[in-house]
This record gives sequence, structure tokens and C-alpha cells, in this order.
Amino acid sequence: MSALDWAVLVAYFALMVGIGVWAHRRVRHSGDYFAAGGRMPWWLAGISHHMSGYSAAVFVGYAAIAYQYGFTLYIWWAIGITIALLVGAALFAPRWPRLRKRFGIASPLEYLRSRYNLPTQQVLAWSGTLLKVFDVGAKWTAIAILLNVFTGMPLLTGILLTGGVTLVYCTVGGLWADALTELGQFVIQLIAGITMFAIVLAKLGGVSGLWTMWDRLPAEHAKPFAGPYTLIFVLAYLLIDALSYNGGTWNLAQRFMATSSGASGRRSALLSAALYLIWPVILFYPMWAAPLLYPHIADPTQSYAILSERLLPTGLLGLVVAGLMSHTMAMTSSDANAISAVVTRDIIPAVWSRARNLSAGRELAIARTVTVLFMAVSMVLAAEADRFGGVIGLIILWFGALVGPISIPMLLGMLPAFRRSGPIAAIVSWLAGLVAFGIVKYGIAGGDAAVVATPVITSLVLYIGLGLVHSERRPATDAVVDALSEDERRADEPTHAPGAVGIG
Repeated sequence: MSALDWAVLVAYFALMVGIGVWAHRRVRHSGDYFAAGGRMPWWLAGISHHMSGYSAAVFVGYAAIAYQYGFTLYIWWAIGITIALLVGAALFAPRWPRLRKRFGIASPLEYLRSRYNLPTQQVLAWSGTLLKVFDVGAKWTAIAILLNVFTGMPLLTGILLTGGVTLVYCTVGGLWADALTELGQFVIQLIAGITMFAIVLAKLGGVSGLWTMWDRLPAEHAKPFAGPYTLIFVLAYLLIDALSYNGGTWNLAQRFMATSSGASGRRSALLSAALYLIWPVILFYPMWAAPLLYPHIADPTQSYAILSERLLPTGLLGLVVAGLMSHTMAMTSSDANAISAVVTRDIIPAVWSRARNLSAGRELAIARTVTVLFMAVSMVLAAEADRFGGVIGLIILWFGALVGPISIPMLLGMLPAFRRSGPIAAIVSWLAGLVAFGIVKYGIAGGDAAVVATPVITSLVLYIGLGLVHSERRPATDAVVDALSEDERRADEPTHAPGAVGIG
């Protein structure tokens, strides 16, 4: 990187910190810190949801998949998420802001105490928090790999640098800082991504390279299913995407919660779906073309970094690096905010009775402390990512396989069709999913499709099946489910002030 590239990167870091300081003025209580007080415009929530949905792992782990297997990446990732969000726009996205408005929640798991019971809420909160530490750790590792390629910076230094800057702005500014930095990162991503797309397209002969490229690549690179990414894998990941991107991944639920109404939540989901349908075509094209331009890359995880380093002119490389870092910082900061919400609003009050009646200022101080601790632990884990299968192993296998058992009771518990499924169904389905993952991953040594599909299918079958054979329907369950299913006029009338004590 040249001096100009470094100047662009430093300016980017300064901008992120500045946004965090500005957003700090808008945070008065935990409702502002965790859910932006319900005042976030739908278009900002949609862009923030999109940016929070992927990190630099796309340019490391997913770039390796594109380099080795081609078009299948778009099928199982981008198309899968698009379909999932279209379904979610009808079923889940409108229910999240209704939860906040009708029950005053600031954490995605707060409502589970009334929907099920306290033990169920705690089981899901603790296991989901632990899982997110691994997920975020993988993202720190991904950005450190990119920085190492571009600058020669040691992996640990890269982890500490990006983690430190992210820690500053997300700790002081909360969800407002996350969303506003993601908007800036979205603009950077557009400039950097379109520039790289145009350069690679010119290298391959112009617009015709969009379709002639596939004739020059190995035949399997044009197939929708290739390598370990089989039809079964894709269908399993479609189910996982439907759970994860509609709120099973807690930071994405927060984006919907932060909107003003159910209608706004639906519009933000549709905007994010449109971005996932269109933008990855431009983003992935250089990754698909990389084997033609540089056919002998020893480590495919470095393919996109090598493309950027060798093709981009001075100054633009710094912008691309800033764009790559923006993905990771967007996702990890929103993850940290979501985890802080769950720990502060759900876990701590359950284990420390005095925390149930804290002042707004004390609760906000605890929230920021939790954010710092979570970020620190995830950065320590990032230094040990190779022990868990590297970036791809952590993101695709560990998180992909385990997010289903955790999110099935959370999301399906909102829907009237599953009101018969109660605490027993929730806990048994969660536990069985985790056991299934352990058996397939470490017992019978199944392939990637089995590792990803078995836990989520096991949990889904048991959650639905137990509800059918053993109804646990209660008045409290009906009250929550019915409130979330009411028409827009009634469901969008607030019953609690932002930051108020949640249900339960």
C-alpha cells in the first residue's frame, strides 16, 4: 500500500470513531442503545441489516469457495438469503417492532420469558452468546488475513487494530453508531466493489466477459451445485438463512426492532432482500474470475486480496481495504450490541436480583461494559481460530449448524401455528440439535451437508412434533402470540415507553 492508500485507511478509521462520538449524544437509556429508540428509518434499517449480514469472511472464506467451486456460492448464499427475507417480510420482520412497541423489549430474547419460561430464555441466551463469540472471532481472523496480505501486518496486530476501533464507536454510540457507520460503509463498498468489477471485466474483454468467462473456467464452476455444496446442503442452508436473517441472528432482529412499525419492518426486510439479490453478482464476479487471472494461487482464501493488490491503482487499494474492513466492523459491532442487549436485559437480571431495578444510567453503564468484555473475548478467540477449522469452519459449519437449534424456538414461537409448542418443546429441540451436531461432526464424521442439515432438521422436527403430541398452550403464550399477529393499526400502538422494563 502506498502513502495515499494509508491516508485513505486512516481517514476511514477517524470517520468511524467520529460517528460513534456523534451517536453517543443520542443514547440516553438502554432502549436507545439497543434499539435506537424505535426511531430508525426503514431504509436505514434495511441497509444496516444488509451490511450486518456479512463481513470480511466473504472476501476470505467465501472468496476461497468462489475460486474453487464458482457460481454455487451465489446460489446457496445470496439467493438463499433473498428467499429467506422475502418469507420473513411476511412472517417475522413486522413482528419485531410490534414486540418492542407493545411490550417495551430492548433485547430479542426478552419476550421468551413470557412466551415460554425463565429457564428456556436462559438456555437460549447463554448458548447463543457462547456461539456468537466463535462467530465474531472468525470475522476478526478474516480481516486480519486481508490486512496481512495488503500490508504485511501480523495477524494479531490486525485483530487488535480493527477490534480496537470497532470497540470505541460501538461502545459509545450503540445501535445508532452501528447503523450510521454501516451506511457510510455501504457507500464505500459500492465505490470499491464497482471499481473492482469494472477492472476485472475489462481484463476479460469487456461486457461479453460476463458470459464468456464461464466457458474458460472448469465446467463445474458454472453449476449451481458443486463440490460439498450439494442440493441437500443448499436446502439446509435455505432453512438456516430463514432463521438467521429474520432474527435468529440477534443483531439482525435488532434492525427490525429499531423501526417504527410493522410496516416499516417489512419494508426494511424487502430492501435488504433486493440488495442480496443484486449486489453479490457484482461483488462475486471478480472472485469467480480469479482462477483465469491468477490460476496458481496457493491459498484460495487470499484470492480476492491478491486481485485487489495487483489490479487496483494507487489510492483505490486503500478504499478497497477500507471497504473490506467495513464489512467486518459493521457485523462485529452489531453482534456486540446484540450480545450486550441479551446479557444486560436477560442474563444478568436472572442471576443478580438487584439488576432488575437498575436506573437507566446504571443499566447503560453495564451494557457498555458487557460490550467491551465480549469484544475482548472474541479477539482472544480469533487468535486461536485455526483450532476450530479456520474461518470457513467457524462461519459455515459451527455457526451455520448451531444457529438453527437456538433460533427455532425464538422465531417459530412468534407464530400462531406453533402456539402449542412450549418450554419442553423448546428445550428438547435445542438440546437435540446440539447433540446431533456433535454426533455428525465428531462421531460419524459426516460431510458438510450432514453437519449443517442434521442439527436444524432435528430441532425443527422435535419442536413441531412435541407441540402436536403434547400441547403446552397457556394464556400467557396466547397473549404474546395474539399481540404480534394483530393488524397494523392496533399492533403499532405503543404500550410501553422505549427502554421500559420488558415483559415477564
